[in-house]
Amino acid sequence: MDKLRLGIIGTGSVVREIYQYLYFSSEYSHLLSIEAACDPDPKALADFCDRYDIPASRRFTSYQQMIRDVALDAVQVNTPDHLHEKPTVYALESGLDVLVPKPTADTVGAAHRMISAARRSGRLLGIDFHKRDDPRLKEAAARYQQGQYGQVQSSIWYMIDKLLVADPNHSPRFFASPDFAEKNSPISFLTVHMADAFFGIVNLRPVAVRAHGWKQKLPSLSPIPVNGYDLCDTEITLENGAVAHIVTGWHLPNTAHATTVQSARIICTDGMIDLGIDTPGYHELTSEGIVERNPLFRNFEADGTVTGYGMSRPGRLYQKFLADRNGKLSPEQRERMMSSVELGFWTTVVLEAAERSLACGQQTASGSVHGTTIQVKDLLQEALGDSAKAYLEESR
Repeated sequence: MDKLRLGIIGTGSVVREIYQYLYFSSEYSHLLSIEAACDPDPKALADFCDRYDIPASRRFTSYQQMIRDVALDAVQVNTPDHLHEKPTVYALESGLDVLVPKPTADTVGAAHRMISAARRSGRLLGIDFHKRDDPRLKEAAARYQQGQYGQVQSSIWYMIDKLLVADPNHSPRFFASPDFAEKNSPISFLTVHMADAFFGIVNLRPVAVRAHGWKQKLPSLSPIPVNGYDLCDTEITLENGAVAHIVTGWHLPNTAHATTVQSARIICTDGMIDLGIDTPGYHELTSEGIVERNPLFRNFEADGTVTGYGMSRPGRLYQKFLADRNGKLSPEQRERMMSSVELGFWTTVVLEAAERSLACGQQTASGSVHGTTIQVKDLLQEALGDSAKAYLEESR
């Protein structure tokens, strides 16, 4: 087999911003044959399919029908986070491999059912946390895990977007839905990136989570106000006693030099890591202002090829899917791919725990919410019952 026959479930903003280049313009495109696409939004479906000449007979509003009617090897589930579970489980049980953009799911229970379906079916599940392919984070992880910095004690990460990402009054809208920022907090959209990157470096699990949130900028927007968080601070206690703060939001002025301003510091017993991911490329000064270009994430080459870790992370997952279909993926590689850490389970744990913390918190008159502490062991026991033990005791 030279190519994976791929079906696309969801053709909205994440495909427009990232995955269309992976499918058709990257160094991994030759591994993929886009056989069909599915989206309940007829405009999003038509925009994607018209651009890439996908025939009407291969356009669907039902992923079940697409999977039944078209011969496929894999699907990519590009739905909102809370809709990852059902199409993923259906595809896995239909004998297909599945790639899902981060996070795995919005709840521990959903992530568990997706992972269980993959293990039960014998098919592969891959989660596209594209920061895992950022060369700076990979280098930091390798050196930390070699013991060069000692043990982590304290860390702070931040990832803050321009206001336009969450502002339904901005034209054009970054996300099509005007209520995106009410249904999706900075925790679900941004904190998961940084939590997964942090776990990948220190290889430790969370034991407790507490979040703080602020609803101050978004409710003041006009003419469409947003009842959502514009800034969140998620405090994570790790199994070795270390503490990390992950600060995320989407309220920077739109004049900021980059859509996302981000960085991190990890303080350890024998050293410190400063991750200058706030300056990923170069500053460009034009009549439009000062802009930060990030060729590490997505670089448009002169010949039209799109490269960068935004392409390489999902591309390498597809390489493994194809290798497995051809009987060339080793048992050790397969086992690593199907571990709870690799499948983003602990990142989903932080996501749900932080959201619960805020939901149980106390709101002040100024729009700030101070959440309660959520014990991870209790959350897993409540969500998974007897199945929690396997995750807590899984070797690394």
